[in-house]
Amino acid sequence: MIRTLFAVAALALAAAPTAAALPQGAKAPMFSAKGARAGKPVPIDLRKELRRGPVVLYFFPAAFTSGCNIEANAFAAKIAEFRKAGATVIGMTGGHVNRLIEFSAKECAGQFTVAAATPQVIKAYDVSLAGKPGWTTRTTYVIDRQGRIADAFTDMAPQGHISRSLAAVKSLAAR
Repeated sequence: MIRTLFAVAALALAAAPTAAALPQGAKAPMFSAKGARAGKPVPIDLRKELRRGPVVLYFFPAAFTSGCNIEANAFAAKIAEFRKAGATVIGMTGGHVNRLIEFSAKECAGQFTVAAATPQVIKAYDVSLAGKPGWTTRTTYVIDRQGRIADAFTDMAPQGHISRSLAAVKSLAAR
C-alpha cells in the first residue's frame, strides 16, 4: 500500500508542470545538429535559423511514442500560424534518434525539422529526462532573434506546449 502511494505521488510530481531550466532572458546555447525534414536528412544550425526570426525549440522524449506523436501532429497542424508570426519550429530528442527521418515525414507531416539532441545540447538546455539517460524532457523554448529565451515551459503532457509557444511568438511579433 505504501509503495503504491509513493508511486502515485511520484507520477503526479512527474506530470506536474515545472519551470524550464533556462529562464526568460537567458542566452540560448547555440548548436548544430543532424536532423530530418519531410523524410530527408538536413543539418540544423540554430544561429542560422535565428537570422530568419524567432525559433520554437521543443524537446520531446522519443519519436513514435504517444505523447510525442500528439505533440508533433499539433505543431504540424499549427505550422502556418507559426510561419505567419515569422517563427521556425524545430523539434529535438535524444531518444529514438535513428527514427527521426521516418518521424519527420509521418508525425511531423513534413512541416518542420526534427533533430538529434547530443548529450552536450541536452546538458546545455538542462532537459535530461530522469531515469532515461540520453532522453529529453518535454520542454519548449521560444528563442528571440537575438538568441535570448523569450519563453520556456516544461510539462510532460503535450497539451499546452503549442498554444503557449504560439502566444509567445505572436507577442514577439507584436513588439
